[in-house]
Amino acid sequence: MDPSATARAEASLTDPETGAPLLDGLPRQRGGPVTAPDRPGTGAPAPGPTPEPGTTTPRPTPEPGTAAPAPGPIPQPATAAVLAPVAAPEPATAAVLAPVATPEPATAPNPVATGRSAASGSASLGVLALRRLRTLHPWRLFPTPLGTPFTFGYAAVLVVTSLITDYADPSLVHALHQGSSTDVAHLVQNPVLVLVASALWIVGGVASPYAIGFLLVLTALERRIGGLRTAGVFLLGHVVATLATEVPVGISVLAGHLPDSSLHRLDYGISFGVAASVGALAGLLTPWLRWPVLVAFGTMFVGDLIAFTDPMTDWGHVMSLALGVSTWPLVRRWRTARGSVRDHRTASGLGTAVP
Repeated sequence: MDPSATARAEASLTDPETGAPLLDGLPRQRGGPVTAPDRPGTGAPAPGPTPEPGTTTPRPTPEPGTAAPAPGPIPQPATAAVLAPVAAPEPATAAVLAPVATPEPATAPNPVATGRSAASGSASLGVLALRRLRTLHPWRLFPTPLGTPFTFGYAAVLVVTSLITDYADPSLVHALHQGSSTDVAHLVQNPVLVLVASALWIVGGVASPYAIGFLLVLTALERRIGGLRTAGVFLLGHVVATLATEVPVGISVLAGHLPDSSLHRLDYGISFGVAASVGALAGLLTPWLRWPVLVAFGTMFVGDLIAFTDPMTDWGHVMSLALGVSTWPLVRRWRTARGSVRDHRTASGLGTAVP
């Protein structure tokens, strides 16, 4: 290596004034910290003491002949927190009330409008009544083979026996009536047979009030609760009232209060069953129709009892009517059950029109 080049390199790494070595080619002050050179034309102030927290820094006093620096913002103490102003709550009593609407004065009804509404209401009621009359079917008051099979079949049998009574030999008719009588002697021998046979005859024939009552009452009852239940109500009145009137006769004969001929008295007909059916049907009617029916039949039966023509039979009529009234809870439950079944079949498409 060239010695002259080495000497030149070492000379470039030393300070020409002091001869001190230079690390990065910049001169260093002797005995003090190395600071960066100031920009030309500016005088950097000497670093002063650091102000303690919480104290304000005093402004420097300008020298004479120099311009005072522009005042800057005064620093706030570090510990002085700037609190936002809190809005004062309004008084609790200062409530803003909504204005209350003043009710409008009531106006007098318009007599013309009232008359029109009443007239329209009456017209609608009249139309409803006409529609109801149109939906009424008079033939439903009488038994039909499909609608009321029990009443229809029973009525056919009664027509046959009534024709026999009217046109057969009187001796034959008397023998048939005597053999079907529910007297004490027959009840002791064949109770079931005689109870059924006695209900096959109508006292007075098909033109008697009991025949008409049988058709109307049993038809209405069967349409509401069904054939088997109607037969049950009819037999309840017929059997219970018969036993209730004949058993005391037998006891009186045994006690000696009545003669032995009372054991063979004639007792047949459908009147006990019809009376029980009337009492049961009254419980299914509307109140405006129920009580007139009960009053009419009750008055008739009590009147016969007061006349004392046939006291045992008349007592049986009164008891049969009371038995029918006692079945009201049962027949009402049957009607509800029958209506539910009919509605279910209609909804499922299985129902058929019953004439």
